[in-house]
Amino acid sequence: MLRPDYPIKTDRLLLRPFTTDDTADVWAYQRQQDVARYPLWEPRDRGQVRDAVAQMAGETGLRAEGDCLSLAVVSPELDAVVGQVELVWHSEANRQAEIGYIFNPDYQGKGLATEAAREVLRLGFEDLGLHRIIGRCNALNAASARLMERLGMRREAHFLQNTQVKGVWRDELVYAILRSEWQDRV
Repeated sequence: MLRPDYPIKTDRLLLRPFTTDDTADVWAYQRQQDVARYPLWEPRDRGQVRDAVAQMAGETGLRAEGDCLSLAVVSPELDAVVGQVELVWHSEANRQAEIGYIFNPDYQGKGLATEAAREVLRLGFEDLGLHRIIGRCNALNAASARLMERLGMRREAHFLQNTQVKGVWRDELVYAILRSEWQDRV
């Protein structure tokens, strides 16, 4: 089981569970068309974001396969949620999980997503003892692919038209990193 001590501090960020007080900050980016371009959902209204934040607020630890650890990424300097990171536990027997992230475009290009995602990989490998962590993205999402490459993840697959999202077939890239590869990088 993984239930970190909160908040988790990195050089410039705090990672912590979501609270209902985060709704306005999350709505600031989840309502944007550019942000909703790749996820399964369309731009969200305030009520949909409130519901999403309420769900994420309950995702504070990994107890069993299928659980999701959702963390608000907070910039103490701005006193704002600038994004979200998650770790989904796929297999206890094979010690595997998946990383995910969404960031407010106003704060992209500053290395914050890389810093937060790197900490989630650390949690997975060092605290949970995972063997392998994957990440997936729409093949058109070059920024997400570059982020996974900066994290030391290697591209393992390019699936052609494997998923229908919003009525359109999309290609998907799959990246992964092993615990041994992570240890070689730190």
